[in-house]
Amino acid sequence: METRKPNVQQISIELDEEVSGGEYSNFVVVTHSPAEFVMDFTRLLPGVKKAKVHSRIVMAPPHAKAFLMALNDNIRKFESKYGEIKSPGQEGFTSFGVKPPEGTLPN
Repeated sequence: METRKPNVQQISIELDEEVSGGEYSNFVVVTHSPAEFVMDFTRLLPGVKKAKVHSRIVMAPPHAKAFLMALNDNIRKFESKYGEIKSPGQEGFTSFGVKPPEGTLPN
C-alpha cells in the first residue's frame, strides 16, 4: 500500500532590518478569549513604576499551542546544552526584583 505524504507548502520568511534587532522583554502578560490568546510583552525595570507594552502578539488557540510546543522543544534543547533554567520557587532562582502593582496589568 502506498503511503501518501501530507501536502506541505513551503514558505519564505522575510526579516526586515528594523525588526532583526529584536525587542527585549522580561515580562509578558497572557490573556485569552474563546477565539484567541493575547501576549503583551514589556520590560520591567527596577525603580521605574510604569512599563510600556512594546509588542502585542495575538494568536488563534491552535497557533498558541503550536508555539508552546516549539518553545518547550527549544527549552529542552537549551537545557541539554547549557543546564537547567531555574524557575520561581526553585532553589537557585534569582528574583527579577520587580513586579507590576496589582490592578495595573493590560486587558
